[in-house]
Amino acid sequence: MKKKILPRLTKLVSLSSAVLLAGCTWDTLDPKGIVGLQEKNLIMTALFAMLLVVVPVCILTLLFAWQYRQSNTSAEYLPKWSHSNKIEVVIWAIPSLIILFLAVLTYQTCHSLDPYKPLEAEANVKPIHVDVVALDWKWLFVYPDEGIATVNQLALPVNTPVDFRITSDSVMNSFFIPQLGTMIYAMAGMQTQLHLIANEAGDFQGESSNFSGRGFSDMRFRALAMPADQYSAWIEKVKASSEQLDSASYPKLAAPSEANPVEYFSHVDAGLFDEIVAKYNDGMIMDKSTGKMLHVQQSAMSDMNMKE
Repeated sequence: MKKKILPRLTKLVSLSSAVLLAGCTWDTLDPKGIVGLQEKNLIMTALFAMLLVVVPVCILTLLFAWQYRQSNTSAEYLPKWSHSNKIEVVIWAIPSLIILFLAVLTYQTCHSLDPYKPLEAEANVKPIHVDVVALDWKWLFVYPDEGIATVNQLALPVNTPVDFRITSDSVMNSFFIPQLGTMIYAMAGMQTQLHLIANEAGDFQGESSNFSGRGFSDMRFRALAMPADQYSAWIEKVKASSEQLDSASYPKLAAPSEANPVEYFSHVDAGLFDEIVAKYNDGMIMDKSTGKMLHVQQSAMSDMNMKE
């Protein structure tokens, strides 16, 4: 009976694994931007370096088990053996060198990919600016230079740096486009930054990688990387929308919704992003000329936005 159950159990486990892995994607290992590519290189280099220890250990474990099995009476037996300088050097030196290599590699890569650090390509190509607001359960993208906004759709011109300002008007979320790289948190009352670039045209999935409640599973968006002419046409398409985003319509948009469709807004109030950040900071607002947070009365904030 046991002999029949074991093969069936093995097949069941194999089928279960296949079903679970069927929904997996490997976007992180298929980068479409220079940031994502460098992160992939770090992951793969670290993996191979660690395998230099893991693989020999696994092989030697099996080899020793076979060599010193009970039935092998010809195996050398040394009951008084207790120490070997050569073995000590090998088991300590090699892992130490690998750890040192990984430490240096990780330090250099992480600092070169600091999300607050503008990309070198900005020296030759003017970046575009996008303000990102995490809502329940959708993403709002504001293009301050164009005066437009979208929900759950982000357009990027190819080979052009994108400067993101990110916040949340709800609980903590995590902004992530796996194929472009770098996950960063969106937090209420705080402003984080991110610099990315898409080096290939494509339709990439964006998501929140931080659980945020009932509608979390549908809190996804599409990042559309396109040539400059198509990007300009997309801007005009959004500007042709009849919807506008202002102080009256924003509360309705910010209300919780699940599987929210893509929306376009041809006009968005200037300073909306700063107001969202400031409302969690007791009347604080960012001075755009200095980048510092200043205490401002709520009535004065409205006046400032009207002047902008």
